[in-house]
Amino acid sequence: MAYKSLSKKDAPKDIKNIEKQLNENDFIVSKTDLKGKIIYCNEIFTAMAGYPASDLIGSNHNVIRHPDMPKLAFKLLWDLLKAKKEFFGFVKNLSSDGGFYWVFAYITPDFDTNNNVISYTSVRRKPTPSAIQVIAPIYQLLVDAERSGGMAASQTILNDFLAEKKLSYDEFVMNLQKGMTL
Repeated sequence: MAYKSLSKKDAPKDIKNIEKQLNENDFIVSKTDLKGKIIYCNEIFTAMAGYPASDLIGSNHNVIRHPDMPKLAFKLLWDLLKAKKEFFGFVKNLSSDGGFYWVFAYITPDFDTNNNVISYTSVRRKPTPSAIQVIAPIYQLLVDAERSGGMAASQTILNDFLAEKKLSYDEFVMNLQKGMTL
């Protein structure tokens, strides 16, 4: 089967403030190669993203990256994965129709028998609504900082925020998903 490989150029240009939400028991599952190209996606992923699996397979996962997402979030993700660690975080994804959907993502490296990373698996579920109320304005601060001062400015804001809360990044996102107030 020939696949159409999507790129960021194929992402919708007309961004809409229309949100889709996962159901409580939905899980989006995808698997990528070491460079982030999708090698597997489940039906819930295709439904939320709005692309057929045949378009998603072979495409870089960033095809669904929403412009409201700070680049720093993906730097943290890739730094952890390259260190053979797992990532938890909130992600705002872009649908093919220009709308969006939020997920709470768990991404982990997949290993062969020699402990070499061979791929990555991502399982996403519906985020706690209170978490999105907290994380969305933080992401906006990070995106604004990246526009004016680059990734370093964004990193400083996040580091200062976490230091003020006396939390690691992992503690922060896990507490948010559990519905804890900060």
